[in-house]
Amino acid sequence: MSFPPTPGIGSRRAFARANRSLVGGVDSPVRSFGGVGGTPVFFRRGRGPYLWDVDGRRYIDLVGSWGALPLGHAPPAVVRAVRSAAGRGLTYGAPSPSEHELAERILRAIPTVDRVRFVNSGTEAVMSAVRVARGFTGRPRVVKFEGGYHGHSDGLLARAGSGLATAALADSAGVPPSVVGDTLVLPYNDREALARLAEARGEEIAAFVVEPVAGNMNVVLPRPGFLRALERTCRSTGALLIADEVITGFRLRYGAVHPDFGVRADLVTLGKIIGGGLPIGAYAGRKDVMEVVAPRGPVYQAGTLSGNPVVMAAGAATLDALTPAVYRELERRSARLEASWTRAARDAGAGPFALTRIGSMLGLFFGASPPRDLEEALRVDRARYARFFHALLARGVYLPPSPLETAFVSAAIGATELGRLERAGRESFTVAGAP
Repeated sequence: MSFPPTPGIGSRRAFARANRSLVGGVDSPVRSFGGVGGTPVFFRRGRGPYLWDVDGRRYIDLVGSWGALPLGHAPPAVVRAVRSAAGRGLTYGAPSPSEHELAERILRAIPTVDRVRFVNSGTEAVMSAVRVARGFTGRPRVVKFEGGYHGHSDGLLARAGSGLATAALADSAGVPPSVVGDTLVLPYNDREALARLAEARGEEIAAFVVEPVAGNMNVVLPRPGFLRALERTCRSTGALLIADEVITGFRLRYGAVHPDFGVRADLVTLGKIIGGGLPIGAYAGRKDVMEVVAPRGPVYQAGTLSGNPVVMAAGAATLDALTPAVYRELERRSARLEASWTRAARDAGAGPFALTRIGSMLGLFFGASPPRDLEEALRVDRARYARFFHALLARGVYLPPSPLETAFVSAAIGATELGRLERAGRESFTVAGAP
């Protein structure tokens, strides 16, 4: 497979040096460009809609730190809040008002939850929520859906085949079968499989954990009625419903998106946006469920840096800036990009292509139709995506370096950037070519 010119010499040198100290030269596998080939770009700074690499090249950013930056890079209000908080101390290891002040914003935005606990990542948030569900129900089993990514905790790095769920197999070396033995896996959007599992094993299940909109197997929308059927299953079996909104929370609307699908989760996990680009996670839920957590109850969870004052300040400033007008503009600009790239793919004769969009989340699928589950998502034409990715990169557009990840539009992308994206898309679909 041939690619357009590789990143500049600065990135190539940085990657070679990084490989001598970091595993694979990166701190997260998808950054290695393993899904698209070539040498990863190393960035030195970001502002507004742009990233600049170590060679001084500028890119329109459609990754946005994997969805964490709806306002774009280094928004002035957030930077000011971080500087002010940092000047008062980087960490206290003790309570501070900034914790409950951010928690109050979240509770106002998600009125179905009563209590919040901050942690340091989305992985910690979901891991903790699962522990809470088990502690509250006294049951061992947790059900997830194929293709749903809920962090890298051992028990959730699992998937299984279609149909009735079976004991899961680990998706990672180093995870013993016994650790994932209580994790059951169902196909996403499969109501029949859900009903069969509820009938066969419902009394064993502590919780179902689901992304209301799947964002790590491309963008996969829930089919009409699927999430409602899932909630009904939880109520009939006594299991809790965990809505993993680490990606969708405050991205698709102010607050959580699962209520828009007519469901009410017992626990909600958050991350990314609520930290304004700094490391954060949170889990929230009903008062009776959350009060099984120490120091109120017997479920233990703690973190030295949880509720970090600098992160709390960044999160509060970000949520304060996410006005209704921002969400309206995100919708308008994302819709324009969707229409433009869909038309460009058709005009270029780029072969089967579908663009799935909800709000400012975009999934580019080089295949016959938008995927409904993991099995269909895996049918993506990886070679065509790689050609499209590198063609855009050569034209100053940074897209997720994986065909199964989500692209994100930020409010910092204006008319000038949209024009550049439209031109780059037209040219890049021609490069991507037919299968």
